[in-house]
Amino acid sequence: MAEAVDPPFDRPDSRFNLLEGWTWIGCYGGYYLQADLLAGFEHGFFTRQWQGRGPEVLAGYVSAGVSVHRPKQVHSALVLPASVASAEPWPEADGLVSDAGGQSLWVCGADCTPVLLADPLSGRVAACHAGWRGVAGGILLEAIAQLEATGCRRQDLLVALGPAVSGARYQVEPSVAQQVANALPIAEAGEAMAALERCGAVLSDPEPGRCRLDIRAATRRQLELAGVPAAQISVCPLCTVSEELLFHSWRRDQVKAVQWSGIVSQQLPD
Repeated sequence: MAEAVDPPFDRPDSRFNLLEGWTWIGCYGGYYLQADLLAGFEHGFFTRQWQGRGPEVLAGYVSAGVSVHRPKQVHSALVLPASVASAEPWPEADGLVSDAGGQSLWVCGADCTPVLLADPLSGRVAACHAGWRGVAGGILLEAIAQLEATGCRRQDLLVALGPAVSGARYQVEPSVAQQVANALPIAEAGEAMAALERCGAVLSDPEPGRCRLDIRAATRRQLELAGVPAAQISVCPLCTVSEELLFHSWRRDQVKAVQWSGIVSQQLPD
């Protein structure tokens, strides 16, 4: 039986143990994070301590008796119904939307943002791998559109953005930040970049021709401008690059390794 506990890591700072809006869940297999905002849904953001265990195993720690659905991620903005991603070969996509109850939807990453969405009224959920290409391509806007096509309303959605690279640790070319800005629901490109700067998503960099990009701050702003209430978006403060004991990071280690995140859909109404 899983329960909320303090994580068993030797950390000198209380910040790690007191993540506002987030809870460490302990079970026989280890510890994983949950967003308090999604407390009504079975879900988990797993760490590198679960290395070697994929969704087929991790699903059992989140919920018993659920089907497993995952895409073959290709840094796209493609979102598929979960039912088409239930067996190998996994279809190429970076997002899934539930189309039945009892589905566990999974995405992985190692610096990109795992994003879990849930509609408490219908029980429908979505899971997206949101790197800068996905955000620039509107992957979350597409997931929301597919949820709305089934009767969900964006103002009812709950969204949790899991551990990812922080802005302070993510150096990019200005053209990357501009592509992310262009995906904001704002008419003028110049206004969009200013909006990212105001919310702290684009930061200055001491190196000429570079800037820092907080992809989660940019994603949050995109969601807010798209009509998701700010109070219904939760962002995990942990940085995958900085927290070496907890997370794999491509930018830090240049090694292909990931951590998984998943959410379970509830029984949908007839």
